[in-house]
Amino acid sequence: MDTLTPLLPILRPDLAVFDAARARQNQLTKPPGSLGVLEDVACRFAAWQRRVKPEALKPAITVFAADHGVAEDGVSAFPQAVTAEMVKNFAAGGAAICVLARANGARLEVVDVGVASELDPALPIVHAKVAKGSANLAREAALTEVQLTAALEAGAAAARRAIDAGAKLLVAGDMGIANTTPSAALICAYTGLNIDVVVGRGTGVDDAGLARKRVAVAAGLARVAGRNLSASQTLAELGGLEIAAIAGFYLEGARLGVPSLVDGFIATAAALAACRINPGLADWLLASHVSQETGHALAIQALGLAPLVDLKMRLGEGSGAAVCLPLIAQAIALHNEMATFLEAGVSDGL
Repeated sequence: MDTLTPLLPILRPDLAVFDAARARQNQLTKPPGSLGVLEDVACRFAAWQRRVKPEALKPAITVFAADHGVAEDGVSAFPQAVTAEMVKNFAAGGAAICVLARANGARLEVVDVGVASELDPALPIVHAKVAKGSANLAREAALTEVQLTAALEAGAAAARRAIDAGAKLLVAGDMGIANTTPSAALICAYTGLNIDVVVGRGTGVDDAGLARKRVAVAAGLARVAGRNLSASQTLAELGGLEIAAIAGFYLEGARLGVPSLVDGFIATAAALAACRINPGLADWLLASHVSQETGHALAIQALGLAPLVDLKMRLGEGSGAAVCLPLIAQAIALHNEMATFLEAGVSDGL
């Protein structure tokens, strides 16, 4: 039993509806299986929505922003002030995820869950700051239990807002200078993978910066080694406020019967944490892309998922997931709107 977070019930997707959707796919005017992964995606949405013909995609993107104490160890190519500056850019509509949200007709919300700087209360974002960043995971617990609980709830509240607004698919994005370091630490802790295959260059650190990241991750892992921590306690020790919020976002979405499309390295670390907290979440996740960040492909495998695309991206913000939205929308449209052999009067001899 996880000691910090309640294991709220997560229902399984409707497997009978999945089978019925698969049967429909096999009656559409095409050779069975010829649409490949698109068929699987459509059937999964049918099972999630409990409808043989799922409703059209209604995506909602939430970007969670926070800072990290481990930034003081020189693990990022950018100064910590960039986190707040990018939040302002999100609010002004100028970031990549803003463009992608508009292009896909997706609801976009930005949540300050732990930016170190004070942000203007008039900014059109959700002000849900738990703390001014995390502590340095290399030296002490990144989050207190109180902070972890508050961050998980901030993410859950964001999921509820999105679903109340009609979302049928959730996408979590991240913004936080140095956040690939806690993400790498979490992935190593949850999977047992070696630091050298997980810790990457993040925003583009040089060899010296990469070495500092590996030292920081190693220090954090050594600090918690042998302590028999629960999944939530591991998240508090090695994670960050936006990572915890994303975990809460995924968990609440699944509890309410809405799947999440997982973005890149940070989002996948959060998904791993959330699945360790409540393994039932795994049935409600879809991997979007494989990031160029070292270790991301291995982390996706640890979730038992396979990415839809590999576009050599490593931006974060939810951008890799957002570029997959048209693909998913088309998978659902094909499933719903193609004629069956009987409807088209075509001989079923394929």
